[in-house]
Amino acid sequence: MHAQTPVQIAWVTRDLDATESALTTMLGAKKWVRVPDVHFTPDTCTYRGRPADFTAHISFRHPARVDRATERRERVLRVPRHRGSRTAPCLYRGTDSAAFDAAVRDAHHTGTPVVQQGVMPGGMRFAYLSAADSGVPYIEIADIPGEIKQFFDYVKQEQQ
Repeated sequence: MHAQTPVQIAWVTRDLDATESALTTMLGAKKWVRVPDVHFTPDTCTYRGRPADFTAHISFRHPARVDRATERRERVLRVPRHRGSRTAPCLYRGTDSAAFDAAVRDAHHTGTPVVQQGVMPGGMRFAYLSAADSGVPYIEIADIPGEIKQFFDYVKQEQQ
C-alpha cells in the first residue's frame, strides 16, 4: 500500500452535529450522509489485541470539488465515551484482499503497532496502524468490498 494518496480524512468527535456544522462552514459540504449505531462486535473487532465491543455513529460527505486523481471524502465519527475531538486516520485503500493482508503483515514485521482491526458491517476489513511516538497517531488501511464502494458512490452523488 506504499506510494498511495489517502482517499479519506476523518475526525473523531463527541458532538457529531457541531463537527458537521463546522466542517460544512469551512469546507462547503452540501450534505452529510449519516450511518448511526455501527456496532463493532468482539467477534469481528480487536483493540490492542483484545476483543472490542463498541458502537460508533458515522457521517460521510464527499467534497464538492475533487481532484479526480485523489477522489477524497471526509468522515466524522462519534464514538461514545471518547475524550475530546481529534483527527482520525487517513484511509489508504488496498487494491485487493491480498494487498491488505500484506500491509498488516508488513506492519507486524516492522514493529508498527496494529492498534485496532476488524470487519465493519458490510464486509469492509480495516486496520489502524500507529506511530504515535513519531507524530503519526493513526493511519487506516482497508479492504473495501463492492457493497461499500457503492455506498461511497452514493455519498458522492449526494454532493451534486
